[in-house]
Amino acid sequence: MTLRLAIVGAGPAGIYAADILLKQEREFDVSIDLFDHLPAPYGLVRYGVAPDHPRIKGIITALRDVLDRGDIRIFGNVRYGIDITLDDLKKHYNAVIFSTGAVRDAALDIPGIDLPRSYGAADFVSWYDGHPDYPRDWPLESSSVAVIGVGNVALDVARILAKHADDLLPTEIPANVYEGLKASPVTDVHVFGRRGPMQVKFTPLELRELGELRDVDMIVHDEDFDYDEASKTAIETNKQVFVIDKVLSQWRERPVGSASRRLHLHFYANPVEVLGTPETGVTGFRYERTAPDGAGGVVGTGEIRELEIGALYRAVGYFGSPLDGIPFDETRGVIPNREGQVLDAHDHVLPGVYATGWIKRGPVGLIGHTKSDAMETISHLVVDQANWWAPADPSPAAVVELLESRGVRYTDLDGWHRLDEHEIALGEPEGRARIKVVDRDEMIAVSRGE
Repeated sequence: MTLRLAIVGAGPAGIYAADILLKQEREFDVSIDLFDHLPAPYGLVRYGVAPDHPRIKGIITALRDVLDRGDIRIFGNVRYGIDITLDDLKKHYNAVIFSTGAVRDAALDIPGIDLPRSYGAADFVSWYDGHPDYPRDWPLESSSVAVIGVGNVALDVARILAKHADDLLPTEIPANVYEGLKASPVTDVHVFGRRGPMQVKFTPLELRELGELRDVDMIVHDEDFDYDEASKTAIETNKQVFVIDKVLSQWRERPVGSASRRLHLHFYANPVEVLGTPETGVTGFRYERTAPDGAGGVVGTGEIRELEIGALYRAVGYFGSPLDGIPFDETRGVIPNREGQVLDAHDHVLPGVYATGWIKRGPVGLIGHTKSDAMETISHLVVDQANWWAPADPSPAAVVELLESRGVRYTDLDGWHRLDEHEIALGEPEGRARIKVVDRDEMIAVSRGE
């Protein structure tokens, strides 16, 4: 007996799910096809991690090792719901795992958030990471900008905005992004968090890297460091919080005033309103000063403050996207599921349909969580044989014939190798690891040897 499995989404979640299943002891053979709407694999590791994070991008090495074994087929540049449908999958597979992640910005419901020059951080990340489906240009027109949020994505956005473009040249930053950042007039980046410095969501590594920027002063405010008991306890009992406190304390002692750029951290600042008009775009940011409530949370003080800015980026989380024919929770931005088994509107298990990664649990957790997440989903899949589909034509050749009959210019593993080698070759003359190809048609042409 052979399980024909489709996985939609070729990021870490999908690749880990395939790897775990193939390594498990089981009573049946497995044949896995991995589909992605992008011509290249690796999902948010390629298109959601800042280019100056080579250590995090090292995850790609592990993912490459899985794919290069050759026991997983890849079909890139295939759009689920358009190039291949749920009915197609039922015809050719026993089951499907959706691992499409969460790539949209979560909403921030305050007045003015939709004004011109108010952006979602995810869109900006996609631009500076060279995502093929985003414009080549980004409107960097303001000297003072605000970033709302205190997670790792917020710090990535703040760092890229404040960093001198030439310091990004050793990375795989696309040429159009370098040129855009080189011409940027940004001198001041303000990062805002609703709670205190000991309740932030970013990691110590991200914070340390922020303080290593050349010619950028780190500015923190003494009023934010009158710790309540909950913060003091967190410092004493949590190693990460202890390190964050140590880093911020060192910044408080640093001399400032000599750098050409400044990165300001504002805590106890609850967003109230983005100021401006449809004609002027963003002109300012209004927030309420908060105070510790003694239990790690905050309460409003009624004190309203304003800051003059010319652009705003909200980095308050990612949000999943609905998939054709699959139930979707519009509130949480996930596929409703029970430990990876997808549920219908009546909370009944949907035969043959599974989920893993952020589309399963929401955009929380690191790579380690993604592995355990995939393991949970796979554990159900392997014992659910009674719920598998009975495909009319499960032959591996049938899917290839289907895509070709529809004129889909799909890419495969050999194609990814061609693109990978091409990007590395582009970077060699400049002493860089690679220069990422941004244009989708060019990616496809290189991958397909055209």
